[in-house]
Amino acid sequence: MADSCASPTAPPSIGGGSLLIAWQLKDKNVLIVGGGEVASQRIESVLTADAHITLLAPAKGVHARTKELIDTYPSRITYHDRRFSGPAEIHKMDMVLTALDDVNRSREICEMCRKNKVPVNAADIPELCDFYFGAQIRDGPLQIMISTNGNGPRMAALMKKKINSALSGKEGGAIERVGVLRSQLKERAPGVGGALGRKRMKWMSEVCNIWEMDELMQLDDAFITKLLDEGWDKNCVPTLDQLKGRTTRKTSRHTQSSDSSQWLLAMGSFALGAVCTTLILLSRKR
Repeated sequence: MADSCASPTAPPSIGGGSLLIAWQLKDKNVLIVGGGEVASQRIESVLTADAHITLLAPAKGVHARTKELIDTYPSRITYHDRRFSGPAEIHKMDMVLTALDDVNRSREICEMCRKNKVPVNAADIPELCDFYFGAQIRDGPLQIMISTNGNGPRMAALMKKKINSALSGKEGGAIERVGVLRSQLKERAPGVGGALGRKRMKWMSEVCNIWEMDELMQLDDAFITKLLDEGWDKNCVPTLDQLKGRTTRKTSRHTQSSDSSQWLLAMGSFALGAVCTTLILLSRKR
């Protein structure tokens, strides 16, 4: 007889990884504790997200790159020449990053953050982190993150190198132009969700599937207007060649086929004429 009081079996882990998300930090407040080389890397990552940074670190331990960033971005970085003093430092912060050699102090700061429900990352101490940074590839609006979930930062760097070598360098620019096209399409066909939203999404997907990456780079304002006029308004997706007024590949094949047909017709007429001439000559000999 089965034991009715037995606890249910815990479901197996599906992946054991973390949720990769794009965290919107624009104009939010981030506290960074520490001023060394790792801190400078954290500052650069957060600056890219357009956040406001409060930096706490004694001047004697501030890395040269950190000093450069402080001087270059005074409107974004508020620097205090002192150590972390306590829970009051976390007040009104949206994120806290520690970059300290003192593991015990990092642990204390992490505990304070969790009590105040503030997301925290402690450099080089994965088990204390609410999130990881990972290796990042940036090209304008294009962002790619490679995370090993704290298991092998060097492996993430190697993966970054491989992925970088597979990119052409045109992707960021193409994405920017597609973003402009998408914004202008929304202005022309405003509204959220519904049938119109699905139609916009389908049309944009078809544009990205039909156009090559280097072609998307050529989407200047004039071509965007023409693409919307000739494509969206007419419920089709013209190619770049069609927008430029060139003969498309399909048309070229049709032309080649037509030319071939005319050539075959001419050769057939010549052959038929030759046969007829031969028959006349043979009849005369008889």
